[in-house]
Amino acid sequence: MTKEVHYKILTLCMIQDGNQILLMNRPKKLGFPGYIAPGGKVDFPESIVDGAIREVREETGLIVKEIRYKGLNEFCEINSGLRYMVFNYLVTAFEGQLLENPPEGELLWVDKDQTDALPMQDWFRKRIPLFFEPGVFEQSTVWDELQNKELNKTEKYYVEGRYEGVSSFR
Repeated sequence: MTKEVHYKILTLCMIQDGNQILLMNRPKKLGFPGYIAPGGKVDFPESIVDGAIREVREETGLIVKEIRYKGLNEFCEINSGLRYMVFNYLVTAFEGQLLENPPEGELLWVDKDQTDALPMQDWFRKRIPLFFEPGVFEQSTVWDELQNKELNKTEKYYVEGRYEGVSSFR
């Protein structure tokens, strides 16, 4: 296990309009192919929420008016020392028009309960309901790439600032 840690700070923004959510169909060449919510890297030294708002504008053309923090996903790989931290947000008010030629992939409004038929990464499919639950979530996975094995996973949920439940296993 390495002692040197490399951090990557990212955002993911679920954009909601009534019962519909905005997803983009990322091509394989950009990584994480299939449908996913807008988001991306946070530029130094911008704040995390400012990075989320900027990514929404760059990837969709929409200007965020209301945004709510929903949770944190961490992924730690013990051999490389890579720690991904993805800050998740729910956007419930925005203005503007969708880009005609979005840079990250085709944009699609879809009923939030009708995403099962869309191709997407399993980790994202499992995360979708968490954006619409009360409170915030925290998920952390420790991975050993050499053994292709999950070493630890922790999930915590907080409602109105109170700890509501945990699932932790090795």
